[in-house]
Amino acid sequence: MRPTLRQLQYLVAVAETGKFHEAAKLLNVSQPSLSAQIAAAEEQLGTVLIERGRNGAIMTPTGEEVVRRARVILTQLEDLKTVARQSEGRVAGRYRLGTVPTIGPYLLPSAVGELHRLFPDLRMSVREERTIDLEEKLNDGRLDMIISTPEDHVNSESMSLFQETLFICAAPDDELSQGEGPVDISALQGRELLSLGFGHRLSVVIQMLADAAGAHVSTEYEGTSLDAMRQMSAMGAGVAILPNLYAVVEAQRDPGQVVRPLRHPLATRDVSLIWRTGSPLGRDIEALGLVFRDVAMDLLDSDAFQPAARPIKRR
Repeated sequence: MRPTLRQLQYLVAVAETGKFHEAAKLLNVSQPSLSAQIAAAEEQLGTVLIERGRNGAIMTPTGEEVVRRARVILTQLEDLKTVARQSEGRVAGRYRLGTVPTIGPYLLPSAVGELHRLFPDLRMSVREERTIDLEEKLNDGRLDMIISTPEDHVNSESMSLFQETLFICAAPDDELSQGEGPVDISALQGRELLSLGFGHRLSVVIQMLADAAGAHVSTEYEGTSLDAMRQMSAMGAGVAILPNLYAVVEAQRDPGQVVRPLRHPLATRDVSLIWRTGSPLGRDIEALGLVFRDVAMDLLDSDAFQPAARPIKRR
């Protein structure tokens, strides 16, 4: 006897959620059924894979290795299904997309409708992760593709989607909020810049901008989201550096908020759709990428937002 594919799916789900009941909920099965299947897998392998305790499920060293190999097997199975679908000339089935939180929430809502219109048999699950976590999960097969910055995934294949300009956002009474048009980086000299936490590419870019401007990154406040950074800047805690797409989709909801493009070669970022080299999904992923690209261009070219530097008004 050997573990079944279902048992491997259950084991991976427990490893990812850290709890039996969360894994059962994720897979839409009963917890007793999931527990029984994992116990059967442990019996067949002759070893304990999961340490069960009050604080949840902890993988044993052997369990971690089995999970790593199980992910490879399950990814290969999905690849096999993809080859069969491609022979029919259609994009269909479930695709697992990862995205950095500074892009996904502002691009995907507009893209989902178009994706479903063009590919009615497509099913897509989405996870928001830090840049470093996206790299890990793409490589081990937990994700089929990611939307991220290509310089952080150099060993993968990629398709450029768009380039963003970065904007500054300060308190309404700050001198940076009084003018119009782009802001030279010299205007940030001596200023405190707000940033996200470790593991985000945007944080690296903000640090480089701080070095170039003679500014410094705040050590007292570390944002958990772009919204949090913008709100803290409005209260005078520092200057927020915000991506263009975020400014288009979110900042316009605040009629009194001023955002201005930052003029410097470092004040841009390239955004790409990225997948594993050699993946049989590559052709389909490129088809999806064309949709993401078109939607992003529509958003960035929207008349609702002009990167001049006036308070952004509600629609």
